[in-house]
Amino acid sequence: MTQSTGRVGSCFDIALSEAFNSVLRVEYVHRHTFATRTEARLKVATWITGLYNTRRLHSVYGCRSPIDHEHDHPANSALEPAT
Repeated sequence: MTQSTGRVGSCFDIALSEAFNSVLRVEYVHRHTFATRTEARLKVATWITGLYNTRRLHSVYGCRSPIDHEHDHPANSALEPAT
């Protein structure tokens, strides 16, 4: 986890999460009907781990998946101080 780069109340603080939520709703939730909340939670979690993080290409990562991006960077790079 990294520190926020925007000021309090800045739209840049939540832009990434808003973009993810939009993709989730448009690409998955609106295309399915769930019988229970438990089923919805399980299916959404499966979509995130099975498609979104592994196969869906993200422009922010140079048109690669988040998993591929993580594999290309050392695990300790998140611990380096910001410059």
